[in-house]
Amino acid sequence: MSTLDGDDGLSRVIRYVEDEVPFEPGYYNQAYLGRRIAARMQRRDAEDHSEYLGILRRDDDERGKLLDALTINVTGFFRDPDMWADLRPVLRELSADRRRVDAWSAPCADGREPYSLVMLATDDPEVNERRLSVTASDISEEALAAARAGVYETTRTTDIGEQLGPLSAYEPYVEEDGNVFRVRDPVKERVTFETRDLIDDGPRSNVDLLFCRNLLIYIDTAFKEGLFETLQASLREGGYLVVGKTETVPPGCRDSFEPVAKRSRIYRYTG
Repeated sequence: MSTLDGDDGLSRVIRYVEDEVPFEPGYYNQAYLGRRIAARMQRRDAEDHSEYLGILRRDDDERGKLLDALTINVTGFFRDPDMWADLRPVLRELSADRRRVDAWSAPCADGREPYSLVMLATDDPEVNERRLSVTASDISEEALAAARAGVYETTRTTDIGEQLGPLSAYEPYVEEDGNVFRVRDPVKERVTFETRDLIDDGPRSNVDLLFCRNLLIYIDTAFKEGLFETLQASLREGGYLVVGKTETVPPGCRDSFEPVAKRSRIYRYTG
């Protein structure tokens, strides 16, 4: 790949994305955008950003693939098992104290996070899973289609059976057929999926448990506090927020959150 067009070429691609793709690149740091765009350039054998920009202008399919590359992050069932272990007492408390527990996974990528939540709640005899209502949202229609299908595959680098290890047994929740794992309908029916841009569409309301993991690390520093204010506005007082293990509450919002499980980045919103 030629670097003759350098940062100016990348900036032109980013400006095109801002104008023509339903994605707001201005909120994301340029290093992240550059890596994702470079990966698509390599897939399309584009020599430089100018050539790739031409591909974007004439190829609707490539614009969709770039959007997916910019929005889909690495995920897995029960990603960071320590966090899910620390979440158990939170789920037990919420389901004991409230008639309805509203949970939100944003962004949900391919659905494994919200499905993990339903499975964990159902598998734990101390959680009243009937009170749990789960909404999962993402900006990517392709990610949501994969999430609604609920079909995942074990590969050389991804062992789905191992991912499901925190459960006492995964057979009640997932049907295994060779290397293919299908989430069973009773689990899928517990999750409502919707298209939502966390940045542009604003907050929800009265959320009891909000997952926003591994998004903040990609957001430009200048916009992190604004995004966090959206998360904060979505939570009811006493609700819980879970962010990624390498993420923290921005300084301007720390007075409103108390750590519940510091190592797992689980916080309680104190209002």
